[in-house]
Amino acid sequence: MAKKLRILSIDGGGIRGIIPALVMAEIEKQTGKPIAQLFDLVAGTSTGGVLALGVTCPHPDDPTRPRYSAADGVRLYEQEGRRIFSRSPWKRVTSLNGITDEKYPSGPVEAVLKEYFGETRLKHALTDVLITAYETERRFPWFFRSNRARQNPEYDFLMWQVARSTSAAPTYFEPTKIDVPSPADYYALIDGGVFANNPTLCAFVEAKTLQPKTEDILVVSIGTGELTRPLKYTEAVNWGAAEWVLPIINVLMQGVSATVDYQMHTLLPPTARGKQRYYRFQAKLNEGMDDMDDASRTNLRVLKLLGEELIHQSGDQIGKLCRELVKE
Repeated sequence: MAKKLRILSIDGGGIRGIIPALVMAEIEKQTGKPIAQLFDLVAGTSTGGVLALGVTCPHPDDPTRPRYSAADGVRLYEQEGRRIFSRSPWKRVTSLNGITDEKYPSGPVEAVLKEYFGETRLKHALTDVLITAYETERRFPWFFRSNRARQNPEYDFLMWQVARSTSAAPTYFEPTKIDVPSPADYYALIDGGVFANNPTLCAFVEAKTLQPKTEDILVVSIGTGELTRPLKYTEAVNWGAAEWVLPIINVLMQGVSATVDYQMHTLLPPTARGKQRYYRFQAKLNEGMDDMDDASRTNLRVLKLLGEELIHQSGDQIGKLCRELVKE
């Protein structure tokens, strides 16, 4: 008999990743177990990919346990957010706020990721992970898969490189270039959010591929906040390419996330006995909270409060989920 499949998926959303990090920390707190022991597959896009790698990264002194807890992920945003999203006044002027060049230099974010993951490789993940990116020269979606990395060294990359690739959001950071043995030469990668900001469906397909006979599936999807700030017709009707550059990114990411949520509700409805198979935890963002790169103390506090409110409002669902996760 095929075993039960437990899948965790984490959306992209920049600094707003602190919201799913808080939800994950609550799950670890209630179950008394790390995420890597609770799920068979952890998927993530962009900031969600960084979190997915963080909670599955093995500890250097004991490779059987995770190096970071979900609570450490919360602290990553609090302590390193302003360092990642930092730029000089000259960069601000020359990039025209991300229109003529990337908004932020790559040095700070790469330094943080190297410090965070060290020399740990994708194949070392404590449970299977699926991280999204997009290859710009070959023009196809790219999936970093720990299962594949363990089987083929050519697809095994340093975790910091994977994290950097999945979070290379267009207009915010320059693409990532990963050198590989010939004939591929190198991969040019950008944020997986351009096609799968909510990677839940990608994770579902990956799990079904790994265990095609399994019907007992539990999927948990955590968002980084639903955008609510309107793009008013009276303003957008006169926009050209320059004005649409940043708004269209949010439109694409929000549209994808909502569509995948609908698809998963359809694919995994409750069983005939009423057993829930799909959980989605998502907060609503009030106006002014939805910027992906606002790492100010004020906004981080607002996002934390929003995450805490989500946990409070979803208390029954989280409790139900945690009981299901620890059930033998």
